[in-house]
Amino acid sequence: MTAMSTRTCPCGLPEPYAKCCGRYLPQSRTNSTGGTPIGAAAAPTAEALMRSRYCAFVQQDAAYLLRTWHPRTRPASLDFDAGMRWTGLEILGTGDGSAFHSVGTVTFRASFRGGSLHERSRFERVDGAWVYVDGDFLE
Repeated sequence: MTAMSTRTCPCGLPEPYAKCCGRYLPQSRTNSTGGTPIGAAAAPTAEALMRSRYCAFVQQDAAYLLRTWHPRTRPASLDFDAGMRWTGLEILGTGDGSAFHSVGTVTFRASFRGGSLHERSRFERVDGAWVYVDGDFLE
């Protein structure tokens, strides 16, 4: 896995990875100020979870993806295409998915070398944490 602590976060927000999605993805190292391990926080919104899951796809972090997948729809395992190179994430819209909701949607376009994936994803809270349920591919 590539260290992403100082680069701009792959999710498209202008913050360094460690201060953005790195807060949610588990890492064995601690943050730059010491103390709390990176990845100790839970994503507070469906959009934040979507962004962190995109970063997990960039890093091919199957454990995080499976852990943040709804138990009802979670696959037994994930296989990554070694040649896949994700190149950007664009959030096109959100519906609910805040701290005040139990369900939410995020519509996004994830670009990769040679194309893009356009999806409306559904999220739910399970035991207080946002998880990915499923999604519909859009044109």
